Amino acid sequence: GNMAASEGKDIQRSVVLEEVKRIAIRDVELHEPFGPRDLRIAIRSVGICGSDVHYYQHGCIGPFILRQPMILGHECSGEVIEVGSEVTNFKVGDRVCMEPGVPDPTSIESRKGMYNVCRKLRFWATPPYAPNLLEDPAWAAGHGCLRPTVIHPADFTYKLPDNVSFDAGAMVEPLSVGMQAVTKAKIKPGDRAVVIGAGPIGMMTALAALAGGCAKVFLADISQAKLKVGEALTSPGKIVGIDVKSTKLHEAVLAATDGWGADVVFECSGSHVAAAGAALAACPGGCVVFVGCPSHPVPVEVGQLQVRELRLEAIFRYAHVYPKAIALLESGSINLAPIITNHFNFEDAIAAFDFMVSPPPETIKTIIHLP
Repeated sequence: GNMAASEGKDIQRSVVLEEVKRIAIRDVELHEPFGPRDLRIAIRSVGICGSDVHYYQHGCIGPFILRQPMILGHECSGEVIEVGSEVTNFKVGDRVCMEPGVPDPTSIESRKGMYNVCRKLRFWATPPYAPNLLEDPAWAAGHGCLRPTVIHPADFTYKLPDNVSFDAGAMVEPLSVGMQAVTKAKIKPGDRAVVIGAGPIGMMTALAALAGGCAKVFLADISQAKLKVGEALTSPGKIVGIDVKSTKLHEAVLAATDGWGADVVFECSGSHVAAAGAALAACPGGCVVFVGCPSHPVPVEVGQLQVRELRLEAIFRYAHVYPKAIALLESGSINLAPIITNHFNFEDAIAAFDFMVSPPPETIKTIIHLP
């Protein structure tokens, strides 16, 4: 029991990506240390992310290459079951969500406040390539959180208000990507935004943009089913769908803004074609934020950016936004309920991943529930 755990040997039934296209639910021996600033947390809800599915189907995302079996899952919430000796702000029984990336606090990036780009950062369900992680048996596999319990630093754990469910708590992770995008965009009250891609991240970005002061968000996708869900996330008229199957995005945006364009364009599809054309929808002096990760190089017409003095921002995950995301959920400023469309139990996790490989168009977010 606890003796073994405190020595860092820990066997847990987990959802494991064994290799490309093969998932198993089986016991895994973990070697994660439990330090004085750590919490042990029983997992309750885990969201399935596009990156989990991508590793399942392809085995890599850029430099992050699956080289050994890895426990999946990084969007999660749970309940504190053990508190490290130096932790004062948590107690057993607290409902929490966790930021899945843990940086090296001594890195220059972390000391500059950009801990999300720390090159020594470990991240749940992400095969590491930093030497400090590869050489450490605790972190070399890049294990995620689809297992009964995790050990996590209190510094990257956040209490959930009573009115925020475990399911919504698991969604703080993707919502924080939208929060990071909106924060970097420096939105001002009354701005009009375009969000390209009506997947979970696009929808979260649209909601974060409205919470950040946007008057209206034009949401672009090729799926009418997704646009319908997107438009219904808020009161009518705030999120306006643009079907880019039948119309050119920049033409529709210019027509809707008296020829001016959008103050901010968020590229959330990861399509290299969409990324190449994103700037066309921006107004003079506007901003383009790259959120999606295209798998091909994207040609950029620099002259088009220069003549309108556009600003480009690139974001990687998030930093310092979890508390704000939770505050927006607590106040009801953002409601994620319509985004959570499907539910599976832990023992059906393999079916859940297979379902998310080619989900029906009305599916947005799937949650796996632990007992």
